[in-house]
Amino acid sequence: MIERITFDGPIILGAGLAGLSAALAAKTALVLSPTPLATGCSSAWAQGGLAAALAGNDTPSLHAADTIAAGAGLCDGEAVALLTREGPAAVRALAAIGAPFDRKADGDFVLSLEAAHSKARVARVGGDGAGAAIMAAVVAAVRATPSIEVRENARARRLLQDETGRVVGVLAEIDGVLVEIHAKTVILATGGVGGLYAVTTTPAQVRGEGLGLAALAGAEIADPEFVQFHPTAIDIGRDPAPLATEALRGEGSILRNSDGRAFMVDYHPAKELAPRDVVARAIHAERAAGRGAFLDATTAVGGHFPHEFPAVFEACQSAGVDPRREMIPVTPAVHYHMGGVTTDLDGRTNLPGLYAAGECASTGVQGANRLASNSLLEAAVFGARAGRAAAADGQVGGEPVSLAALPDLPDAAFQALRKAMSRDAGVIRDAAGLVRLQAEIAALEAAHGACPPLVAARLIVDAALAREESRGGHYRADFPEKTAPVRTFVTLDPVQAGLRHAAE
Repeated sequence: MIERITFDGPIILGAGLAGLSAALAAKTALVLSPTPLATGCSSAWAQGGLAAALAGNDTPSLHAADTIAAGAGLCDGEAVALLTREGPAAVRALAAIGAPFDRKADGDFVLSLEAAHSKARVARVGGDGAGAAIMAAVVAAVRATPSIEVRENARARRLLQDETGRVVGVLAEIDGVLVEIHAKTVILATGGVGGLYAVTTTPAQVRGEGLGLAALAGAEIADPEFVQFHPTAIDIGRDPAPLATEALRGEGSILRNSDGRAFMVDYHPAKELAPRDVVARAIHAERAAGRGAFLDATTAVGGHFPHEFPAVFEACQSAGVDPRREMIPVTPAVHYHMGGVTTDLDGRTNLPGLYAAGECASTGVQGANRLASNSLLEAAVFGARAGRAAAADGQVGGEPVSLAALPDLPDAAFQALRKAMSRDAGVIRDAAGLVRLQAEIAALEAAHGACPPLVAARLIVDAALAREESRGGHYRADFPEKTAPVRTFVTLDPVQAGLRHAAE
């Protein structure tokens, strides 16, 4: 018999910055994490930092304008205004609980310039260690709050719903045992979809399961086709691939091919500081042409590498590359998902009782192409908003109508899916590849059932095929031009995915 627990507070699925920010804001919460805290989330791996208008020559409106420009016509203006307005306070709140941001002698934040920002506004920690240091501070704050309970090695296997469709809890697998957990509200903070691809910078556990769980429960999904590829993953054959932070290009590092030529001048007037999608496609093109792609930081950083960018330095050294003297081999890798479960500004989804925050949510902030270092900021700002709203939700649901765990995808099938997604839903897409990929996913679903990662992959591919244009992180070789700025909204019915588009 399945153990049944009732919890007086939100259940939070995921323990990255969004999930733990939600827990701290809710004050009473049950956090379910598939791994020990801060080990299986993208937040802990983030290198760049948090973007916010912290300098005297910067304003939230300038930050908002940069965010909207990077978002290629699909940002929600109200969500962007809220993010950039609340951003500075969010950074200071993290500093107040112990996040050790780099400071100047006068106490001001050290701020870095990253691509597509008009001002230096990225608050960093130890050069490239922001994510790990921030998560350490947030984890300590959570551990010090007795009313926040954390269950590690806990994975959601189904969202529980009553006969009206309200989400009333979670069927979770904790230490290999199924447990039925009831609560008034559930907050999804499960991260992105990077693990669905063969080349990614995200932890292996981040593979779209939250997106799939929500879609199978009837949640609306927004813009799933928009997947951001970080241009400069370190190409040393590691899975996941280590990241060479964008801050290296902000410091003046140059992208060169195997002939030593600085090639970004051929692709964009901003060269190395062009938007991420442009840089990713440029590197993809150089590699496809057999010229290779390398990041040359020997002059811009040189001997300062061990102190200024210790994570990048260590990753390079582990593969026998000395970035002080040698160029770093780089390749585009899946880094962030702009799409996600549709929410309002307080994390509410279309399903009563279900909230979402962070990368698995779509507030409309990120548009078609996320601006660098807005991801941790979104997690902190909207995670806290979702936590407060979910804790204040006083509605009570009924008994769940189904307690069956959703099927798991065997590892061999999952690895086949990853290779197929990188091949046909990667940096460059076209109809032939996407149709082929649809057929492969359909065959995997026929063999293994509606596994949440397969559902997430199908949402991405179906929407990518339906969007016959190129915009932001979505590039169609057969439709290279932009059309009207229109968002995608996807819902699943019991038989098939239905796509509808709504003008922004």
